[in-house]
Amino acid sequence: MIVSAIFLYFIFTFFQIWMTGHHHTTSNAQAIVVFGTTENNGTPSPELEARLTQALVLWNEQRAPWVVVTGGNIPGDVYTESGVSKSWLVRHGVQASHILQGFGNDTWQNISTALPAMKAHAIQTVITVTDPFHEYRAMAIASSQGLMPQPSPVPNSPTVHDSLWKYYLKETLSVGVARVLGYHLLSEWSTVASSVNLPSGG
Repeated sequence: MIVSAIFLYFIFTFFQIWMTGHHHTTSNAQAIVVFGTTENNGTPSPELEARLTQALVLWNEQRAPWVVVTGGNIPGDVYTESGVSKSWLVRHGVQASHILQGFGNDTWQNISTALPAMKAHAIQTVITVTDPFHEYRAMAIASSQGLMPQPSPVPNSPTVHDSLWKYYLKETLSVGVARVLGYHLLSEWSTVASSVNLPSGG
């Protein structure tokens, strides 16, 4: 019975992740939050550019007056994911003065490092932009840190065409464990497992 209960718990978790990743909010918000992913020496990776393109669509639709870009770097990198994202958005017409930044090497850190700047502008409602399989966890972490998120998963992300089942499996396990232990604790464990470089800005 215990094994069956655990199995059903993870099946239900997978279903929630899948459904959230296929829902697009029609609501407006105070900010669009773009979750970082890999950059290539100052240039967004195809996955990151897909997220930024989605955020740009929302911005041009005037769905929010602020954009929050996130993501740090690893030792040896010259650029941060959020810095590359900000530069890309500015080149595509988003005012630099309306872009806030967060850093970190996981989703919890992305939100927690951006939160002070968001609070300074009284931002609470956000539209979260990330890959479909990551949308549920991104929203859960944003919610656990006091934000009110709505989903806007990336359509036709390059990631979707690369062993998609592995990403959904990873997310199902991560979310299933984190809901029991806490997302913050899971972030601390991942930090211990890998060194983190959190720049002070830029």
